[in-house]
Amino acid sequence: MEKVKHAVVIYARYERFWHWSQAILIFVLAFSGFVIHGTFNLIDFETAVNIHTYSAIALILLWLFTTFWNFTTGNWKQFLPRTQGLLAVIRYYAWDILFGRPHPHTKTMRRKQNALQGLSYLTFMIVIGPALWVSGIIYLTYDLWNVIEGSQDIFQVVTFFHTAAAFMMMAFAFIHIYMTTTGKTPLHYIKTMITGVETIELTAAEKAYFAEQHPKMLRDKE
Repeated sequence: MEKVKHAVVIYARYERFWHWSQAILIFVLAFSGFVIHGTFNLIDFETAVNIHTYSAIALILLWLFTTFWNFTTGNWKQFLPRTQGLLAVIRYYAWDILFGRPHPHTKTMRRKQNALQGLSYLTFMIVIGPALWVSGIIYLTYDLWNVIEGSQDIFQVVTFFHTAAAFMMMAFAFIHIYMTTTGKTPLHYIKTMITGVETIELTAAEKAYFAEQHPKMLRDKE
């Protein structure tokens, strides 16, 4: 069946809000966390702790609401891991991209992320995120359990895991930033995540469905 490229709002408003607000909170947490660890002292310790605490609470609430949104909208299917096309995508970023070869993954409404992205985001959501949640909550509630035997040793272990998870989060964030520069232009993916609009292939039936049911999603005239 013949497909034609059309400009479509592929990322919903909430999806974009979630993306950018999460990014801001992650970098605020990283900044305040480095201050708490004494890496630098651009703000005082107490202020850094307050910023870190409230930003962490905001991020947890955002993740909880986003999890609810993903499951109620069916968007969770985007993050299901798959091996089909994984090696081709890895080869593209490791080698083919250097020679200007086309990306092996074609975006669709059903599969916005390629296999490598899906695997990375799934790891982010079920490993890195929960590790930060659990260790951070235990860390914050230290005054409630510091009377138990060996609490100091437990606290050091919790601190280690929280810091390790934080560095994993920052590694993910910086790799993610780099990946945004690998589109058609260095700012292509950033623009897409601001406007939500991406050019994807649609069949005549798919275009007719959008035109009738979701006309605002078609942006060919813009």
